[in-house]
Amino acid sequence: MSIAVTTQLICFGILSLIIIVGALGVVLLESIVYSAFLLGGVFMSVAGLYLLLNASFVAAAQVLVYVGAVNVLIIFAIMLVNKKESLKPKEYLNSRKLISTFICITLLSLLVRVDLSKAWDIANPNFAIGEESTVRIGEHLFSDYLLPFEVASVLLLMAMIGAIVLARRDVMSEDISTGLPANQELIEKSNDPILAKKVN
Repeated sequence: MSIAVTTQLICFGILSLIIIVGALGVVLLESIVYSAFLLGGVFMSVAGLYLLLNASFVAAAQVLVYVGAVNVLIIFAIMLVNKKESLKPKEYLNSRKLISTFICITLLSLLVRVDLSKAWDIANPNFAIGEESTVRIGEHLFSDYLLPFEVASVLLLMAMIGAIVLARRDVMSEDISTGLPANQELIEKSNDPILAKKVN
């Protein structure tokens, strides 16, 4: 076994370990901020796996789209909303955990079955994916998958606008749902006639 193949196997093992641990952290951590940052690490590790497969364009697209756009959008949405709510026990939480665990185990078993049933060929290290694959990706992206591509961009824009609306709701002069002043309760507690006169 040559040094290049050994180095590639070591890099593959490290990246795979980072992906597995990061994905578990995204799901299991209680802090949504830490989960979002770990998701960015998972995306970067997947880009590293693409580099090991000599797919440099797909790796660059992974970093630009998922890390630079989607993950940053998720972090911005979390930071903008920043809602502090008291944790209350949820009903039927155990049943939800059982259902989600069953779905995850089923998906994992399907992936393991596909992995073990297929004979995977070792890629030729001398073969590199060149400009031809980039041209084909561009053709499919802007012809066959143009509508899903545009719908995804619209959905991301709607998520960003929704996060901004939720974040600004506490400081708006009027509540969108009720039409009453958003700080009416604070004004009544303060018993300040000048402040109440300004609002009214």
